[in-house]
Amino acid sequence: MPALPNSHEALLKNREYLYGRLAILGPADPALMPALAGSGLVVTEHFGLWQRLSSLEGWTAAFGYDDPVLSPGCADTVVVFLAKARAEMALRLELASWLVAKGGRLILVGEKKEGISGAVKQLRALAPQAAKIDSARHCQVWQADHLQPSETFDVRQWLQWHGVESSGVRFQVAGLPGIFSAGALDAGTAMLLDSLASFPLKDGPVLDFACGAGVIGTWLQLYQRSLGEPGTQVDGVDVQSQAVICARSTYQRAGAVGTIAASDGLERVEGKYAAVLSNPPFHTGIRTDTSMTEEFLRQVAGHLEPGGELRLVANSFLPYQELIRRHVGPVSAIAGDKRFTVWSARRH
Repeated sequence: MPALPNSHEALLKNREYLYGRLAILGPADPALMPALAGSGLVVTEHFGLWQRLSSLEGWTAAFGYDDPVLSPGCADTVVVFLAKARAEMALRLELASWLVAKGGRLILVGEKKEGISGAVKQLRALAPQAAKIDSARHCQVWQADHLQPSETFDVRQWLQWHGVESSGVRFQVAGLPGIFSAGALDAGTAMLLDSLASFPLKDGPVLDFACGAGVIGTWLQLYQRSLGEPGTQVDGVDVQSQAVICARSTYQRAGAVGTIAASDGLERVEGKYAAVLSNPPFHTGIRTDTSMTEEFLRQVAGHLEPGGELRLVANSFLPYQELIRRHVGPVSAIAGDKRFTVWSARRH
């Protein structure tokens, strides 16, 4: 069996501290749960990982912070793995304090290089009695006992709204901890929106892959309406729970039309589109990882109508041009600078 992440190995080394009903928040590898030889609740924000966790015998898998299987006081021990951002860590700890039973235990695990020291400060703000129980595998393991659980938890109370403007179109975008570019319009998406104004899409339904908070689909429809056009339906898919929540909220507030769904890649996408748009991610945690986008490029032609367009913005150093040409069709750069390139290709 492949080695587990360091944080998972550190938890297994200290499994004697786990008791009663378990809840595991933010694991990276589903192989951890069978290794614990127990059962309980496991929570992930990643849809593909949730699918794999759902097949584990004895474990109930929750997708994100609003899954209906989550219930207060359901765990005697809650294990919290380090989140990649401080704000998301605060959200994860608040969920943990709602899931834990009165007098229960919270275990925090994380690698030193990924910021466990900052998370410990957040834990101690919640539970001043927290103490370190081990250092192992370049990780720290902390424990807090006799917790007083939170009475309520609602992820939508964490929603924050910010304004976005492009080509004279302004609207409000929802944000949650852990979502890409929360609070601002990132430069890559801004370049993609400019290209949509300069080089309009042909008529027909549109898919926004890795839709994030729903910026592209919302802007496109509002921009078309500002020109006196009816506005194209834009469906969106994303692998992250927070993105799905935010995109649906953004669409609802703006009156945008389209289905927002969770999907790991294109596996849950049905039908064909006149255009597929994307500003895809290229990080997993702190590592550069283009594997999801590369798999998307291999499959996207199957979701384009004949002559349909793929339009994608990416960091200029990423090697997507040849993949797009090979799997979609003739490709050209229709906008770009030293940082970003907008690629356009038509299906063969």
